[in-house]
Amino acid sequence: MRSIYLLLLTAITSWISLVSYAQVPFGKPRTATPGDIQLGIRRLNVLGSVLYIAAHPDDENTLMLTYLHNERNLRTAYLSLTRGDGGQNLIGAEQGEYIGVIRTQELLAARRIDGPEQLFSRAYDFGFSKSTDEAVKVWGRDQVLSDIVYLIRKFQPDVIITRFPPDSRAGHGHHSASGFLAEEAFKLSNDPTVYPEQLKLVKPWQARRLFWNAFIPGQFASNNRPSEAGTIIGVETGLYNPLLGKSYGELAAESRSQHKSQGFGVAANRGNKIDYLLLKEGDKPQSDLMEGIDMTWNRVPNSERIQEQVYKLTSQFNAAQPAASVPALVALHREISQLDMSQVFVRTKLAEVETLIQQCLGLVFEALPADYAATPGGQVDLRLNAINRVNSPVKLTKIRLPQLNRDTTLSLVMKPNEQLVIPLSAKLPASLHYSQPYWLEKPQQKGLFTVTDQQLIGLPENPPQLTAEFTVDIDGLSFTYTKPWLYKYTDPVAGELYRSFDVRPDVTVNLTERVYAFADNVPKTVDVVVKANRAGVKGSVSLDLPTGWRATPSAESFSLNDKLQEQRVTFTLSPGNSNAATGKLKAVATVNGSRFTNSIRTVDYPHIPPQTLFPVAEATVERLNVIVKAKQVGYIAGAGDEVPAALRQMGCTVSLLDEAELGKDLSRFDAIVVGIRAYNTEEYLKSTQEKLMDYVKKGGTMVVQYVTPGNAVLQSGMKVNQIGPFPFAVGRDRVTEEDAAITLLNPSQFLLNKPNKITEEDFKGWVQERGLYFAQDYGQAYESLFSMNDAGEAPKLGSLIYTAYGKGHFIYTGLAFFRQLPNGVPGAYRLFANLISASATNK
Repeated sequence: MRSIYLLLLTAITSWISLVSYAQVPFGKPRTATPGDIQLGIRRLNVLGSVLYIAAHPDDENTLMLTYLHNERNLRTAYLSLTRGDGGQNLIGAEQGEYIGVIRTQELLAARRIDGPEQLFSRAYDFGFSKSTDEAVKVWGRDQVLSDIVYLIRKFQPDVIITRFPPDSRAGHGHHSASGFLAEEAFKLSNDPTVYPEQLKLVKPWQARRLFWNAFIPGQFASNNRPSEAGTIIGVETGLYNPLLGKSYGELAAESRSQHKSQGFGVAANRGNKIDYLLLKEGDKPQSDLMEGIDMTWNRVPNSERIQEQVYKLTSQFNAAQPAASVPALVALHREISQLDMSQVFVRTKLAEVETLIQQCLGLVFEALPADYAATPGGQVDLRLNAINRVNSPVKLTKIRLPQLNRDTTLSLVMKPNEQLVIPLSAKLPASLHYSQPYWLEKPQQKGLFTVTDQQLIGLPENPPQLTAEFTVDIDGLSFTYTKPWLYKYTDPVAGELYRSFDVRPDVTVNLTERVYAFADNVPKTVDVVVKANRAGVKGSVSLDLPTGWRATPSAESFSLNDKLQEQRVTFTLSPGNSNAATGKLKAVATVNGSRFTNSIRTVDYPHIPPQTLFPVAEATVERLNVIVKAKQVGYIAGAGDEVPAALRQMGCTVSLLDEAELGKDLSRFDAIVVGIRAYNTEEYLKSTQEKLMDYVKKGGTMVVQYVTPGNAVLQSGMKVNQIGPFPFAVGRDRVTEEDAAITLLNPSQFLLNKPNKITEEDFKGWVQERGLYFAQDYGQAYESLFSMNDAGEAPKLGSLIYTAYGKGHFIYTGLAFFRQLPNGVPGAYRLFANLISASATNK
């Protein structure tokens, strides 16, 4: 293949500030097969739509979504009220908004497989909730309801489906709240007096009916009909699609298995599967969810010719020569362009035709910067690629870079399979925003992300800031394809990959710890990693400190000649007086009089594109009234947490223990701590369990943090039959109210007195929850230390159990130390210090 190198001449034109949103591809862009194209053509004659609503990433019924999009050819979307920020993380240490970013991308990966669109509300996943009332109260009923109403008005679904009922059968307050709010939104979305401010962008809309995708609790995968009163429709979703070469069960399994952070890999279903829909609102159908809804072009005025054109396209499509359909597609585009563009289906179908033309011709357009990041006002080398891979006449007539106010008029015939490569150098606008996820740009409320731009609500990720527009002439008609800037690179294992182009601050400052905890007045070292995101950055770094703290030096200079170069700057931090207050320490870089307070954090896993975030560079600094007797601590890492860093803050020397390290002498450790879910994920614990119990018997202390009992969905049962020296079970009890009252069952118990006196005061200021996956069925061999419960529930005793074994001590705890310690909760430090000090305080 030859490449033609062209000089791009620039002409200044007025630029358009709004560009259409395009999902950024991940990995190697998927090439449409003839089967995909044929399905796309069939979809042109179906003007029906379904909106599926649930609470979290991984809640969606991927089989139903796959069926609706690929079998019924309906425009389908999944609205997840939250981004899953409060969930656990099987693959790493990310929590909060960081796991929310991962789960957002996992949902997008799932949709790339099964096909529907992906939407979100502003609701923040604040962790497990036991009631609809709690979820709605924390989120703010009016705010989240307004989001759902807005997205119904924008998407204009004919049918709405909820995954969960609005009651306790949903198993989670967020689940039941998603059903409740969806039903409310169904009733309100057509009322112009409800959220009238939205009508500047959307119009009232009434869906025809709302269903609950009904299930029997514990039998999600069954074909059993729920015993519900009312109109129930059975839907055969396990069909085989010969154009895709897969059943919908196979596609759905691939889709669901993208939720890797939740351990939701599932096997494919290749047999029949009945899904059930229970009518909750709207008119009553007899046998089909879309019954009585006109899904033809008859619903669009003046469209009489279109349906016949699509039928002809479908019957004449040649899988061996998709480009032969292009003239008919162009004619169809002309026809649709004459219709009322204010109608959602007209705009949608027009875009689908444009995509089909591109797929039939094998057209590829790329805007490829030479690097994956730059700063506002920075200089970037860019390569524009265009190729027509079939022998069909296409002329490239214009290339435009709207954000740079640059375009050119061309008249280049795109010869078959001959790549056009256009290099240029561009100066970025100084007004560009950093590439922070839009929902994280402003501080969030407890239950709601702060998003002030109504048009952003619902989008899964940021619209691209930088785009290139390629205009081509095909059969006398102009088509413009807008592509985001993407960095293309080659991984030696994965091959060709893409990632988003980042706009970054001139300099970022990263603190190496999230918490600086002082049990005494001994100074601590604070390291700040300064990173240049452009060449030639110099300035100084300082620390903004809470009242009563001091750092030396007061500032430290840095000079970074090269882009991405880093320099570590060290400060000594100490309490200035006995009244030093708990607060936030912030790192600040000053460059040419401008202050930079952003850190940089990249979330990078093989199954999702790299995600770059720029949180404020701050850490908690506090005085701790804590004594720790354990000095040498071994830590068996589980599914990812930041407890080892907290142990080091308490003055412990922490050694990470893998299978090889566990084969060595363990007697040197005062305590061994097992990370969350380690017994669910680490196979080697089967062979080392006996040695760990022997370590306890000979005088060691072992603290096991929570494990999950596993179920048919998670398939993550424990790797050993018995975790402790005596039998106990792990249940699903949890206490979700972070301020739930705590009763000390035996205040004289040594774990509550040595080396720190533990009282109810130590449970103040906890975050998100008290604990989860409590012990049960532990009998007389174990002692329970605490009683606690959520409002209206019976006391739960299994949050922390203890037993003496031989000369040593064994503890299992479901208390959420993995959340409390990284957030600097003083009482959690004091209690955990007592647990790991059990052997040392009893010598």
